[in-house]
Amino acid sequence: MTIIDIADNRLILNGQEVDALGGESFERVSPAHDVVVARYAQAGAEDVDRAVAAARQAFDDGPWPRRAGVERFRVLRRVADLIRRDRDLLARLEALESGKPISQALDEVDAAAELWDYAATLARHAYGDAHNDLGADVLAMVVNEPLGVVSIITPWNFPLLIVSQKLPFALAVGCTAVIKPSELTPGTTLHLARLIIEAGADRGVVNVVTGAGGVGSAMAAHPGSDMVSFTGSTAVGREVAASAGRLLKRVELELGGKNPQIVCADADLDAALDAVVFGVCFNAGECCNSGSRVLVHRDLADEFAAQVVERARRVPVGDPLDPATKIGAIVSDEQLSVIERYVAEGRGDGADLLLGGDRLTTGAGRFYRPTVFAGVDPGMSIAREEIFGPVLSVLAFDTLDEAVEIANSTMYGLSAGIWTSDLNAALTASQGLRAGTIWVNRWMDGYPELPFGGYKASGEGRELGRQAITSFTQTKTIQLQVGARRTRWVPGDMS
Repeated sequence: MTIIDIADNRLILNGQEVDALGGESFERVSPAHDVVVARYAQAGAEDVDRAVAAARQAFDDGPWPRRAGVERFRVLRRVADLIRRDRDLLARLEALESGKPISQALDEVDAAAELWDYAATLARHAYGDAHNDLGADVLAMVVNEPLGVVSIITPWNFPLLIVSQKLPFALAVGCTAVIKPSELTPGTTLHLARLIIEAGADRGVVNVVTGAGGVGSAMAAHPGSDMVSFTGSTAVGREVAASAGRLLKRVELELGGKNPQIVCADADLDAALDAVVFGVCFNAGECCNSGSRVLVHRDLADEFAAQVVERARRVPVGDPLDPATKIGAIVSDEQLSVIERYVAEGRGDGADLLLGGDRLTTGAGRFYRPTVFAGVDPGMSIAREEIFGPVLSVLAFDTLDEAVEIANSTMYGLSAGIWTSDLNAALTASQGLRAGTIWVNRWMDGYPELPFGGYKASGEGRELGRQAITSFTQTKTIQLQVGARRTRWVPGDMS
């Protein structure tokens, strides 16, 4: 079965496609169709050395960091146009490698292009400030300079979108980059790098190495880079931070989440039900922002859970290439096993399984039905730990203070939602919730202009928004004396 005309892919180093020094490769098999999508070069530590060296030379000696902001603006804007040109190819490749529905993949490509557009505008506004109010004889400049070489390590669940939340902002200020996509979904990142070269980026500005986790470890520990920007699990994020920390590198981490939606007694229940089902089914639950637990006022909890089940059972699960599909394939056998383990733990802990809890039997691929647990206690693993699957826990609360306490009771703090018609209650709860993004009467909407990141074990730093470019800059202060000035201390005079 031929499903896409992409076969052998090499590394992208210093503006060229090259073989890995070890000569090894690996295949990506579609999680929905069980056929080979593409083959990729397996990089090793020496290939990481080559990639960092190329990025280092491009930063230290190349024109990219020294270009005017408007020149980088034009390149980034051109990348956005090229992403739109290749929209169908990128979406199909992403659907085949990740298992996500093609309709969602198309939306993701559109969102990625918007991120490149937005980052392009920031390329013209990244330089700093001047101060002439420090005294009559002092002029000071605060200059934002590009940080240097950035190592970017991305996961498999939103490969094109997440690299586009990082890379264009680094390029906008003049940094260069080495990128390591997940070995499960390298295709769209490699194609993006080709588009960046086509758009006019200088040699060595963007380099891509492919392979398993050891490649990312080598990047995080490499002395030739200045920063690591990582998105992935909290467990791996801790390892990345520890490795980079030994070299005092800057680290930006976007990690896991166990995101609650709080449904109050006065909520618009129809809207909340749609959001809850969407929140847990979107991307098959393989999403750091997944609304994997819903906290419902006790007076509504039983009926609300029943309505969630009724809607969730109608969500189409199947072939990602079918435009009608809403839940595609689980990305790998390993992730499917994780989901099954948590469902078994939920049953063993005494939660009430209302829907799903099993695989969808098909001729090929790995699919899991939407799963709903009720009667969940906050201490259960299904209520506390990130599952990364279409598994929802329904918990009951009596007061809003109790709901906030339950919402904050995990180690995560990425996002949270509140459903209520009482604005005062919404604002009060928003202030109490320890999460980086709070949605009120909506769920999982995002905009390039708004910063994104987490509290606690959900990460460090912020992506997107105006703050995004500051992650990739360092600040230099220059003070200029205007006119003559006497020294404050005369040698020999210690009084």
